[in-house]
Amino acid sequence: MLLIALVAHEWAHAYAALKQGDPTAYELGRLTFNPIKHIDPFMTIILPIVMLVGSHGTIALGGAKPCPVNPSNFRNYKRGDIIVSLAGVTMNLLLAVLSAVLFLVVGVIGHALPDGAISVFGILQRMLQISVLYNSLLLFFNLLPIPPLDGSHVVAHFLPPSLALPYKRVSRYGILLLVALLYFGGNVLNVLLSPVGLMVHVLMRPVLPFALGFQ
Repeated sequence: MLLIALVAHEWAHAYAALKQGDPTAYELGRLTFNPIKHIDPFMTIILPIVMLVGSHGTIALGGAKPCPVNPSNFRNYKRGDIIVSLAGVTMNLLLAVLSAVLFLVVGVIGHALPDGAISVFGILQRMLQISVLYNSLLLFFNLLPIPPLDGSHVVAHFLPPSLALPYKRVSRYGILLLVALLYFGGNVLNVLLSPVGLMVHVLMRPVLPFALGFQ
């Protein structure tokens, strides 16, 4: 579920960029749902493993390979950059909603089948419930105004030029800032990501009565 959420997020960036006039990601083969094309050796594999080992399995940070975008190709630079930046989180929102709807559909079908099939459909529901959580988390995490996260691209367009340039330069230290936030800013991060729990609650509460044997 996490892999699907990450790949769909990057695919959406590539698709939006192409529609805004930039074929860079398309020409590099990134407009695909093939996960291999979106795996980055450091961000997807090495960094999460190192952090999990170093934190005894409590903290991990990772991501897919960043989607290559050349904003100078956009027909309208500001509009195009904002659309492309928000395309990934929009995809995560759609996947979260779709997962909740499929949770209900699987529950209805499962209740109509013999008892022997309920366990299989229950596993599918659990996967969909996890999908709602992961996509909600990716949605709000990527909206944090910390360069180079997607939210920072949007914020930069509404800052005065004298502030926007140094703000963008922070992106070179972005990974270090995020790692520091995970290790030392737990309470701050909990506040920043508090909408995740609300979104999961809003999406899952109406469909939980159709759960097959778990809450």
